[in-house]
Amino acid sequence: MDLGLKDRVYVVTGATRGLGNATARQLVADGAKVVVSGRDEKSVAEAAAELGPNAVGVAVDNADPEAAARLIGTAREHFGRFNGVLISVGGPPAGFVADNTDEQWQTAFESVFLGAVRLARAAAAEMEAGGVIGFVLSGSVYEPIPGLTISNGLRPGLAGFAKSLSDELGPRGIRVVGVLPGRIDTDRVRQLDALSADPEATRVASESRIPLRRYGTPEEFGRVAAFLMSPAASYLTGVMVPVDGGARHGF
Repeated sequence: MDLGLKDRVYVVTGATRGLGNATARQLVADGAKVVVSGRDEKSVAEAAAELGPNAVGVAVDNADPEAAARLIGTAREHFGRFNGVLISVGGPPAGFVADNTDEQWQTAFESVFLGAVRLARAAAAEMEAGGVIGFVLSGSVYEPIPGLTISNGLRPGLAGFAKSLSDELGPRGIRVVGVLPGRIDTDRVRQLDALSADPEATRVASESRIPLRRYGTPEEFGRVAAFLMSPAASYLTGVMVPVDGGARHGF
């Protein structure tokens, strides 16, 4: 299936590893060009080099008010166009209600929520019909995850923003989508499992609650995200698509 990605240009944040990196890899493999970002300059340079000549890296924090202009400007400068953005950011600190400090909440809000809102608004102002804005969110959009209180507080609100944005941008031919990873075998999920007394037992227990009985791979997530960002998904907008092996209990 031709996804129509050849020579399209995307910004992918949080793309030095994990889900953002897997999506960037799939986009490039299908012919797109990407601007990848992350906070660490060395990691960004390495990720861009691994992706090859159709990728360029920018070291920037999503919380930086100037991040959006830098990323979109780089896309236009290096590749001559800008067709979409996938906004991915590392998860906020784990913890229950009593564990997380005001500072942790504020930092997470700036990075996970406000940074994403700024980037989406800037992207919308720069896009023409056929453009797409994607958000990497979480299954916590629909069901809180124990021990991830900050994520449980921020991700559903960002999903609501994405839905409102899809309504506003639809008449201009711009799509907005969300991708909701479940237990994908990334560094982040392994770190969360490692917080328990027995990480292996925790993983086995988690897999037992997933209908497919295993964690997903970053590549499986990346393929879904790349499709949603592609012209092949041209009539999908305002949707939150779980990539979770069936773990969500509702329809």
